[in-house]
Amino acid sequence: MKNQNKKAGYEYLLAYKLTVPIYDLTVEFTDKNISKFSRTVDQMVQAARSGMQNILEGNQQESLAGYIKLCGVARGSLEELLKDYLAFARQNKLRILSKEEILRDIREIGEIWAIIKNNPTLPDQPNFPYLPDSREQAVNLMITLINQANYMLDKLIASLKDKHMKEGGFNEELYRKRTEYRRNN
Repeated sequence: MKNQNKKAGYEYLLAYKLTVPIYDLTVEFTDKNISKFSRTVDQMVQAARSGMQNILEGNQQESLAGYIKLCGVARGSLEELLKDYLAFARQNKLRILSKEEILRDIREIGEIWAIIKNNPTLPDQPNFPYLPDSREQAVNLMITLINQANYMLDKLIASLKDKHMKEGGFNEELYRKRTEYRRNN
């Protein structure tokens, strides 16, 4: 069993924690709403997975530049997924709800955020709610979660760039160590 006290750094990030239900619910959404023979299913599921996996892969990089790059890949994947949901809504004549309507009508948003906020890291089985039965609510839930994750990723990328600017990156650190070594030897 995994030691709960020793989680990886990315598991504490809101950007990462939001991508977990996006991935899980995208699998559920495509199973319910899109023919399993459609390439769209694979494209959407892979984009959702990439949005999640690239954050953790980036966090494991030695290079801050590599972390920034992979967070950018995650952001691009989620943007692609967002466009797929918007296309689904358009093609199926589903209304995109206002922010007020979403907060009022789609209870799953609050449930997902409660799980995210009440856990420093997600439990192994976070027990996220199922998609709403209404296709319109389901699409709007997904669009909202992706927009929130994109916002969080934009903040994370800006923070990482700022850190890189102030502290330098992996190459600068190696250069400092090499210079110090030469000075002392």
